[in-house]
Amino acid sequence: MSVQSVDRALDVLEALADHGGEAGLSEIAARTGLPYGTIHRLLQTLLARGYVRQESDRRYALGGALVRIGGAAERMVGTWAEPYLAKMVELSGETANMAVLEGDFVVYVAQVPSPRRLRMFAEVGRRVLPHSTAVGKVLLADRPDAAAILDRTGLPRRTDRTITTTDDLLAEIGRVRDRGYALDLGEEENGVHCLAVPVRAGGRVLAAMSVSGPAERIDAHDREELAASLRAVADDFGASVFGA
Repeated sequence: MSVQSVDRALDVLEALADHGGEAGLSEIAARTGLPYGTIHRLLQTLLARGYVRQESDRRYALGGALVRIGGAAERMVGTWAEPYLAKMVELSGETANMAVLEGDFVVYVAQVPSPRRLRMFAEVGRRVLPHSTAVGKVLLADRPDAAAILDRTGLPRRTDRTITTTDDLLAEIGRVRDRGYALDLGEEENGVHCLAVPVRAGGRVLAAMSVSGPAERIDAHDREELAASLRAVADDFGASVFGA
């Protein structure tokens, strides 16, 4: 049995997160469907506990008290992901990663390296912009505010294959939604290809899992078969950890 006030407070926090960590009262109301008076009362409690702060322009932002909770949860989820990432390594022979979207940035939270001598590394804790990575495209594909995120971050060129216009990237993440996986074909680093799939819970994408390696080795796989195998692992992880 859920507690309505707790559900609503979490709705407010999630609305702030979905707006990049900061939103006005009207934006929170539009996202949650809650009355203004209810939102105001919830925000006062969250402000008092440090989970929300109010900016000088009277907009609300996620507060510092969430850092301790979020950091601990992130470490636990990363630990829980490792056996599932190890399964992806078995399936592909390549390094497997998990990443989440924090604000406007992709953050790598777990990795299991390939046993091969030539292998790819994305250091746990590394923050990157989402437009040039497969995990970033998967995470953007679930966000109705993807265009706003890209407006804030820009689309800087990482290689000569990086997608650098918003229209082209929005078209690409539309294809990601349709086929259920994303590709990075040398867009973040020359000669490195990556295939990523979503981790879902409650109808939302909470993380992305991927395998990455030298282009010729990734391209030797049948993409649809590899994606289907990785999705099955990611779905198992989501169901086990998040109750998807």
